[in-house]
Amino acid sequence: MLKKLFSGIGNLLYLIAILLLFSIALILMLHSVWQIIIDFSSTELFIKNMLQAIGATIVAIALIDVAKYLVEEELFRKRELRSPEEARKTLTKIITILIIAIGLEGLVYIFKAGMTDLTLLLYPAMLFISATFALIALGLYQKLSVNTESKTNDG
Repeated sequence: MLKKLFSGIGNLLYLIAILLLFSIALILMLHSVWQIIIDFSSTELFIKNMLQAIGATIVAIALIDVAKYLVEEELFRKRELRSPEEARKTLTKIITILIIAIGLEGLVYIFKAGMTDLTLLLYPAMLFISATFALIALGLYQKLSVNTESKTNDG
């Protein structure tokens, strides 16, 4: 009975977190659209706000992906990660979301730096390097974990 109670409380907390993430993502997107509409007549502000809107939308998409992951994995599946294959797939989903968000954010900052000051390109370059290393690390993790899975299944 106690296990069922804590499971219900955990699910409620996950649901609250999911709703918060979706709400924040929606607010980010709506605020971005509102800023674009307000500054439509000013070319300089319009372009700046468009780039900020793209960045905010990227963050919103990442938030939605994380919320979607929580819905799928924590609310609907109702089971722990029992096999190495399942853990690998779950970790791959999370890291892929992060890599995409980092890469897209780097792209937005390249456009911003290109419009203002080319010395600002260091930050987007670091984002791309980070995304590249994360992708390489994910590939290595995939290779090593698949090898481990096949050895576990064979033995």
